[in-house]
Amino acid sequence: MPDTVGVLLGIFIPFLGTALGAAMVFFLKKEMNGALQKALLGFAAGVMIAASVWSLLIPAIDMAQAAGQVAWAPAVLGFLCGVGFLLILDSVIPHLHLESDCPEGKPCGLGKSLMLLLAVTLHNIPEGMAVGVVLAGMLAGHSAITTAGAFALAIGIAIQNFPEGAIISMPLVGTGVSRRRAFGMGLLSGAVEPLGAALTLALTAVIEPVLPFILAFAAGAMIYVVVEELIPEAQSGAHSNIGTIGAALGFALMMVLDVALG
Repeated sequence: MPDTVGVLLGIFIPFLGTALGAAMVFFLKKEMNGALQKALLGFAAGVMIAASVWSLLIPAIDMAQAAGQVAWAPAVLGFLCGVGFLLILDSVIPHLHLESDCPEGKPCGLGKSLMLLLAVTLHNIPEGMAVGVVLAGMLAGHSAITTAGAFALAIGIAIQNFPEGAIISMPLVGTGVSRRRAFGMGLLSGAVEPLGAALTLALTAVIEPVLPFILAFAAGAMIYVVVEELIPEAQSGAHSNIGTIGAALGFALMMVLDVALG
């Protein structure tokens, strides 16, 4: 597969998952069942945890070791910096989580639907970074990142983006937003992923010397989203065990994808 075609596929596969999920507003007449929503949130959390370990942290450790560095140092530093980066964004960008009436971030006069959109967009940032940095590692020829492994990550994120697209679009219809506009907002929430991936790739020459750090940085940002947003929403109220089952299934699926394809 030519590099250009492969990279473009890797960038846009996750966005396709969001688009297909957002399109559910045209097929589902009622708002998503609460138990199903929790299962899907848990599933997304499981996928992101497994992707952070197998696609990002383990390659970061292997690269550092191969370069003669202290194997764990770039991974730990990058991971903590990734968590800190998302913590800052979470504190600054105004957003509203599902099933919450209390906006977070800087006070503003934005409407509820736009605040929900910003919440999903915020947590899609590390996913775009993760895809971009893994593709960058693939293009640089690092043995710790194979073409199959890069596509395993892109496919895994696309799979978990499908429920995310539905989860952001369906509640918007319930607030009175038209189905077409809800679909458009769902698409918009996922647009940050290919943009983030493309920007990361554009900086390949700059980030290659510190690729282990950037891989771990993306992992830390993803884990922040899981712990701060996905797990609490999947465990709130009734049906919390369904969210746990979803997380286990998501983790298992991403682990199989990464090990089998990587």
